[in-house]
Amino acid sequence: MKMEFLSTMLVLAAALPAFGQATAEPGPKKKSASSGELFETIARMDQQIFTAFNAHDLDRLMSIFTEDVEFFQDNDGLKNHAQIREDFGKLFASVPDIRRDIIAGTLQVHPIKDYGAIETGEHRFCHKENGKDDCGTFKFLTIWRKSGESWKISRVVSYGH
Repeated sequence: MKMEFLSTMLVLAAALPAFGQATAEPGPKKKSASSGELFETIARMDQQIFTAFNAHDLDRLMSIFTEDVEFFQDNDGLKNHAQIREDFGKLFASVPDIRRDIIAGTLQVHPIKDYGAIETGEHRFCHKENGKDDCGTFKFLTIWRKSGESWKISRVVSYGH
């Protein structure tokens, strides 16, 4: 039961974006997905999530999601803001040493005209299980909505579990 709960919580947590460097795809017609003002802005926002998650600061973490957020997970379905908050609260209480790290070179950011940005990447979640590191690496796609100068997460897709 504990492993099933922990697995579900790790998978949910895996959908959060992570901070790091990205490698742009080559090609003369493509804009870089790993540099520029938009990339730097989303990377900074991403760092705020990274810091809040690792500090288990639930209020700060949830403040970065829109109230109408939709969180899609391939093996756990669709969750809303209240469900996400509840799941993260349970995760932080039951796995006090859980930590999230970016997989270097995976973060990419693409603009969405008149809306915000798409962020993709991979990150690793680790905690101690029976005295040893227990880690999982997961993929994510995050949709950021810009309202004025504010950026918040409106959609998350977590997959590859």
